[in-house]
Amino acid sequence: MAKNKAIALLSIGHACVDVYQGAVAALVPYFVAERAYTYAAASGIVLAASLLSSVAQPLFGVATDRRAMPWLLPASTLVGGLGIALSGLGDSYALTLLFAGIGGVGVAAYHPESARVARVASGGSHTAMGWFSLGGNLGFALAPVLVAVVVGAGGLGLTPLLVVPALVGSLLTLPVLRGLERLTTGAPEASTVPAGPDDVASFVRLTLAVVCRSVVFIGLSTFIAFYVRQRTGGGAAAGTAALVVLYLGGAVGTVLGGALAERWDRVTVVRRSYLLTVGAVAGLVFLPGPALYVCIALTSAGLYVPFSLQVTLAQDYLPSRVGTASGITLGLTVSVGGLFSPLIGRLADATSLQTALLPLIAMPALSWLLFLTLTEPARATGRPSAPAPP
Repeated sequence: MAKNKAIALLSIGHACVDVYQGAVAALVPYFVAERAYTYAAASGIVLAASLLSSVAQPLFGVATDRRAMPWLLPASTLVGGLGIALSGLGDSYALTLLFAGIGGVGVAAYHPESARVARVASGGSHTAMGWFSLGGNLGFALAPVLVAVVVGAGGLGLTPLLVVPALVGSLLTLPVLRGLERLTTGAPEASTVPAGPDDVASFVRLTLAVVCRSVVFIGLSTFIAFYVRQRTGGGAAAGTAALVVLYLGGAVGTVLGGALAERWDRVTVVRRSYLLTVGAVAGLVFLPGPALYVCIALTSAGLYVPFSLQVTLAQDYLPSRVGTASGITLGLTVSVGGLFSPLIGRLADATSLQTALLPLIAMPALSWLLFLTLTEPARATGRPSAPAPP
């Protein structure tokens, strides 16, 4: 199968999976409205999906390092979709947490193997990996629209209809796996990850930077709809629009990151992106009116320029454990922030949402500081690493 076609299908499949990550946050206002949950209780649903995903994703990465598991792509897509589709049924908070957790496990199983397959299919191209990652961003962006159309029209009882993207995504993955069967079995000639010793210290610092990034993005995903409604005096449409801007900004940032990395090295691009994001988050917290939407878009783009670049950096820092590296960086990118969401919710319940969002300004600054200690790893060409400019 041609590279462009394979990446396009993988990107669409990625969108069909990550729509369920965006759907969790998009469903939160409906749980609050229909079941009178507090901020803390509602964010606990995000925590359930994120906690199981963050724990399970590195485990799936370790498993795929030992043996290629391309069948995980369609299977995990279905599991993720079913979990979120069932989360709105019944009035039991415990069952809602359970189904959200199942959805999180499905998402966790997908990402390590899909990142490996996508890098093989892309031939190591940063731009192609950016397009693959774009699919996930578009899935996030479409999630609030999908939830608004389905759940907004008929309430939480219609969440089973949300399984449709999972069915589509799992089917689209099959021809890619057939076309790349030889490559995804780990044939040495197909590898695009450089051989050499693992740089565990750099990988750990990279992982910490990803954690800081995820705290900002998942925190905003959970509460930005409420925050914009409070700051602008708008209704549910204003909150939905804010989520769409947040996710679409990420789509732009992902493609931009891949293009910039073809011109400059990845560490330089990521470092500068995080520095610019500090100001964007501050503007989001303090600026009123329409400027708030501009800051949301800039924040999202700044957080997503590093997205695919951090994945390939992690793979290059741990060339002998590509699945583990992908599982940890992708898992933490979309999961660990959920562990902090209940803390933000409790602070918001005790004070205000604006006060609760203030600590998020420091997170991209910490990521920038961590990237100051990193250098571009050697690539398959054998070119030695060199310090990246600030």
